[in-house]
Amino acid sequence: MKSIALRFTFVFLFCSFIVLVTRGASNPVHLRCEHMEHPLGIDAVQPRFSWQMEDPAQGARQTAYQVLVDVDSTGVLSGKASAWNSGRVTGTDNLVTYSGAALRPFTRYFWKVVLWNGSGQRSVSKIHAFETGMMGIHNWRGSWISDGHDETFLPAGYFRKAFQAGKKIRSARVYIAAAGLYELYMNGDKISNHRLDPMYTRFDRRILYVTHDVTHQLQQGSNAIGVLLGNGWYNHQSIGVWNFDRAPWRARPAFCLDLRITYTDGTTEIITSGTDWKTGSGGLTFNSIYTAEHYDFRKEQPGWNKATFDDTKWSNAQLRTAPAPQIVAQVMQPIRNVERIPAKSVRKFSDTCYVYDLGRNIAGVSQISLKGPAGTVLRLRHAERLYPDGHTDLSNIDVYHRPRDQNDPFQTDIITLSGRGTETFMPRFNYKGFQYVEVTSSKPVHLDKESLTGFFMHSDVAATGKISSSNPLIDRLWWATNNSYLSNLFGYPTDCPQREKNGWTGDGHFAIETGLYNFDAITVYEKWLADHRDEQQPNGVLPDIIPTGGWGYGTANGTDWTSTIAIIPWNIYQFYGDSKLLLDSYEHIKRYVGYVEQGSKGYLTSFGRGDWVPVKTSSSLEYTSSVYFYTDALILSKAAKLFRRAEDQRRYETLAKNIREAINKKYFRPAEISYASGTQTEMSMALQWGIVPEAYRLKLARRLAEKVASDGMHLDVGVLGAKAILNALSENGEAETAYKLAAQDTYPSWGWWIANGATTLYENWNIQAERDISLNHMMFGEIGGWFFKGLAGIRTDESRPGFRHILFKPNFVTALSHFEGSHDGPRGTIRSEWKRRGNTIEYTIVVPANSTATVFLPLKSGQSAWLGRKQVLSDFEVAAGKHVFEIRTP
Repeated sequence: MKSIALRFTFVFLFCSFIVLVTRGASNPVHLRCEHMEHPLGIDAVQPRFSWQMEDPAQGARQTAYQVLVDVDSTGVLSGKASAWNSGRVTGTDNLVTYSGAALRPFTRYFWKVVLWNGSGQRSVSKIHAFETGMMGIHNWRGSWISDGHDETFLPAGYFRKAFQAGKKIRSARVYIAAAGLYELYMNGDKISNHRLDPMYTRFDRRILYVTHDVTHQLQQGSNAIGVLLGNGWYNHQSIGVWNFDRAPWRARPAFCLDLRITYTDGTTEIITSGTDWKTGSGGLTFNSIYTAEHYDFRKEQPGWNKATFDDTKWSNAQLRTAPAPQIVAQVMQPIRNVERIPAKSVRKFSDTCYVYDLGRNIAGVSQISLKGPAGTVLRLRHAERLYPDGHTDLSNIDVYHRPRDQNDPFQTDIITLSGRGTETFMPRFNYKGFQYVEVTSSKPVHLDKESLTGFFMHSDVAATGKISSSNPLIDRLWWATNNSYLSNLFGYPTDCPQREKNGWTGDGHFAIETGLYNFDAITVYEKWLADHRDEQQPNGVLPDIIPTGGWGYGTANGTDWTSTIAIIPWNIYQFYGDSKLLLDSYEHIKRYVGYVEQGSKGYLTSFGRGDWVPVKTSSSLEYTSSVYFYTDALILSKAAKLFRRAEDQRRYETLAKNIREAINKKYFRPAEISYASGTQTEMSMALQWGIVPEAYRLKLARRLAEKVASDGMHLDVGVLGAKAILNALSENGEAETAYKLAAQDTYPSWGWWIANGATTLYENWNIQAERDISLNHMMFGEIGGWFFKGLAGIRTDESRPGFRHILFKPNFVTALSHFEGSHDGPRGTIRSEWKRRGNTIEYTIVVPANSTATVFLPLKSGQSAWLGRKQVLSDFEVAAGKHVFEIRTP
């Protein structure tokens, strides 16, 4: 008994010691390099490192950090890193830029973070790694090759090379750049689960390359590499109104490849693309990113990507000039088949016609598995809606397709069976927007519900936001908004995944806050703004759609759309605290603002598209375009201040001031407390973008609320008003009206779509509209960000961005009994939750470690706020940790 008691005492004391030790621990977690975890093949000469501090203690903060980088993990472990040792740096920074010895190409680096908390306790992260890539076009050894056909040739090009690996392999990397799209194979195995690599760019100016770790697919002895090329946006064989078939870069797809093999003896061998590669054909007889794919199973060449394949009948590849002067690393979240969606139902019309319903609208592809006689031709027609008779209706999305003949039907895959057992088809180089798939067959086939599956494809960005409320409509609307956002994220933001797939600039910046509250999408936006810089003309003008083959440099590609060049970098800076994109874009913003200024008259401009697809009332084009002109100039002045460019700061502060004064002089009507003709959009934009004089701000918000009420608590806005109206109301004392608009479920409203079965956002408030009626559009998507701002009240602090300091400005609207919003920011999870308990509102916030916050409580007359037993003011600062408040009503 005595020994048992002693053993118990020892265990108790040991556990108590562990608790005491861990209670004060502040662990560095969520390490990222270039905003990626363990990135492979980066070109950045000064990569960015970031981390979070994991510490649930109240007031937890970082007081110092140290970053160590070395080519040897033991150097990082020992604290004697040779590449970079930042030393102990005092401060709360959790995003730093490499400042060590020049990085070498094709090199794996290890790194870790040491941090010290407020008690001076030191903690060390796990070791992470990143790997450099080419780091310059001069390091490529391979040649650009193609198959010798011209851009009109329809079948896809198949390429292969057999080779020997004579020694034991330690590691192997493939670096591949493609003009077009590719799939990579090694000894018959498809490499990676990426889809549609490389991402779409302005191909004659910049092409991306991707790095793959193929160590485990290679073997000592005989090997074979296979590359299948797709057209993508490089060789647009389908015809649409956007003229991509006339793009200046258009040609037959080509690629350049280096396979670097490092053997266990330390030697390196490089297998390169060249004329010794063989090229042939296969089952992929046509592929279009815009329309569909055609596949003939009878033409497959089994084993074409294996070492044992007889390629004597294949031709030698031909050399091509490099398509672009810049070949740079693709460092971003890839596109993947992110979610598998089984068919919800199937309707059999006959043994040659079946219609599948996935139960929701998605962007992606369908996969079908079946048996059938050789030569059987199946057509898989993808649509967003059905005709009354149950067949698929493409009339809302095929309107801009201009086919030369009947051989390229819109969103219709065509497959021909070989008769050799069960055959499975899924497009490789295409995606579509759809909910329904109609399968028609030239001969009878047996299909059931399991024969066809949908795959939701998009850039595989991590979710960072979540909401939950007492109103199921609000929760469903948030879900639908995210569905549309992801459906329109394919290495760049698009307008819709079916009719156009274009990178409309306006749609991109209207939804930027929705994107950043809900997803970790910085790498996609950094790539897209590089596309902006590629597309910008010397005079500063930008096209409506980016990238473009030339369409969009017209007369309406103005500030309300192309302000992406300023608005997106500024928002990235606000959300991430990372100024690199803003700095990279700075001179381009100056050129853009200069172009608009040159064409303006009296600091006003009509350069723009206006409030696109309004419910019924149009707004002044000069007014709305000038508001965005002001916004661009103001952002530019703030960026100049940040980068300590005093002369620029003075110039653009003055320009912004002059634009604002000109807008107010011409359009503000103080007697009526209104702007221009008094539309919802015009008043909302004055509030959202800070045009209205401060003395009239709350009065204008009241006037706007009255206008909404007179419209039956319904929207009467287009895209510009939809971006502004909820913020204009909730940020200026009219949150009740904002919520009623957001939760409205009769026409016209966001909720009207949901009430009618929508699983995504639409392009038109009127679901019976004859045009502009895509059922998966993002241009009205600001509401997905407003839930976090207007209800949870989670906001960035412009003076301390990246949620270093958080502003909590919740609105406890009466129609909700509870609301919760959380956002995984650069410093950890931020949470804001409120619940009604009788006459009391319980408000809980979580401030992540190494952050602080200011809380603004919207107290009504007679209400008081309490933190524990202490009464607090309506606005006050708090440190990191969990804080629970009570708002009491007598």
